[in-house]
Amino acid sequence: MVVPVARTDPTASDAELHRRLIYGDETALTEVYDAYGGLVRHVAARVTRTTGAADDVAQEVFAQLWARPYAFDARRGTLRTWLGMLAHRRAVDWVRSEARHRKAGAADDEVLHAIPAEEPGPDERVVDRERSLLLHSALAQLPPPQREVVHLAYFAGRTYRQAAQELGIPEGTAKTRLRTALHRLAEALDDDTAKGARA
Repeated sequence: MVVPVARTDPTASDAELHRRLIYGDETALTEVYDAYGGLVRHVAARVTRTTGAADDVAQEVFAQLWARPYAFDARRGTLRTWLGMLAHRRAVDWVRSEARHRKAGAADDEVLHAIPAEEPGPDERVVDRERSLLLHSALAQLPPPQREVVHLAYFAGRTYRQAAQELGIPEGTAKTRLRTALHRLAEALDDDTAKGARA
């Protein structure tokens, strides 16, 4: 006699995981990542053709799930399918963004090569010195964790992945700190420029 094997309903477990995610249960996110992280990275790698980009896409996908779990509707399909579609969409966005950056970079290079190099005049040297002072002042006002990442990325020539490794922090944390720091620096420099214009 053959005993039928009981099959678990994936939509039922998806609904339970979804409920836990909505209530901020971090272990639910870990379970989802363990179950579908490989699939998400595989889909992203197939589109982007690079492991690093696939990891970035996977991080964004699970960050979105954590930040907005209500975007998933268990009645419309499985969590596996939804995450796969989200990974594909994010990967396509990454490819398009890279293509735009390469195109813009090539155009910038052409323009720069067409401009004859000139020695900066005395006025330009003064402006450069002032900008340098403003930048160092703005850097000094950053919280130490953000300042460390900026220093490694822009003064020591590290990528944010290498910076994360050296600082012993997750890559996503390094990326977030770098973005936040650059945003603060831009705001600080804009404020100082505006003050100078009013003076």
